[in-house]
Amino acid sequence: MTILKIAGSMIAATALISTPLFANEPVWDANKVQLIAEKLGNGVYAYYPSDAKELEQKGLPVATSGGFVVGDKGVLIIDTMLNERLNKQVQGMVAKEANKPIIYAVNTSFHGDHSYGNMYLPEDTTIIQHEVTQNYIHTHFEHDTQFMMQNFGKGRGIEEIVPTDADILIGEGGKITLDLGGKNVEIMDFGFAQTGGDLFVWEPESKTMWTGNPIITVKPSLPWLLDGHLLETLDSLKKVKAFLPDDANVVPGHGSPMTPADIQWHIDYLEAIKTQVQLAIDEGLTLEETVAKVQLPEFTGYALRDWVHPALNVPAAYRDLSKK
Repeated sequence: MTILKIAGSMIAATALISTPLFANEPVWDANKVQLIAEKLGNGVYAYYPSDAKELEQKGLPVATSGGFVVGDKGVLIIDTMLNERLNKQVQGMVAKEANKPIIYAVNTSFHGDHSYGNMYLPEDTTIIQHEVTQNYIHTHFEHDTQFMMQNFGKGRGIEEIVPTDADILIGEGGKITLDLGGKNVEIMDFGFAQTGGDLFVWEPESKTMWTGNPIITVKPSLPWLLDGHLLETLDSLKKVKAFLPDDANVVPGHGSPMTPADIQWHIDYLEAIKTQVQLAIDEGLTLEETVAKVQLPEFTGYALRDWVHPALNVPAAYRDLSKK
């Protein structure tokens, strides 16, 4: 990922704080979120905010989700949260349900709400990241924490965060299998999905996959093309859906467990953008004219749509398709 792309993502995402819907308040408040655990299989848990199901059905933003898998040797945590308060909640759930050591933690992306909690893990926990994630943290951490405080507010524990290096790195298209003791977990890269460093976590026995941010939550939420790459993102989401059996559990980046069928909404939305933006380009329309034309009223109901669709996704698709 280039510095230019990262900077573009920051500028776009910063628009969130000026969205009238939230009146310059954080999209969600890390000092108030209460996490709950849901058992999805033997030793397999999702965790997500207690109000997730209510908020997601209304199309409102939901705080970060994740999970943990328990084996005979110990526990794998998927995403470590934004601050100490939320990380302690995760470790508390692990202690309650497993009472085993946290031997692994994986970050599905470099985003702070999925990775800042690394510093609060036990010293002997092995941290797993994508190469892109570690590179971003090494080169943009100070700027990133400033950005996160701007969007999630000061006094939310972000000021005290220090970068924590990973112990295992996964490269482009990579995959590893972890043996937790009587339970294997696969961590894989399906390709560019939102950040270029997105990791997906699969527990085959319970048929559970954690997607991180490439899937925000159920409809009416929409994908965020933060770093562009419409075509690659669409291809990656299709690969993810094709990988999953119909009865799988899908834990999104910001919501309660959903089904593989729910992913089709996100794919259909990106396909519609691809078709309509390509038609606009073929007609010789400018970016501004394309944004005005590509409305897609069938994909409404998401509280952040008025930012995500015209200011982020359509321009990203226009740039991507114009390169062809």
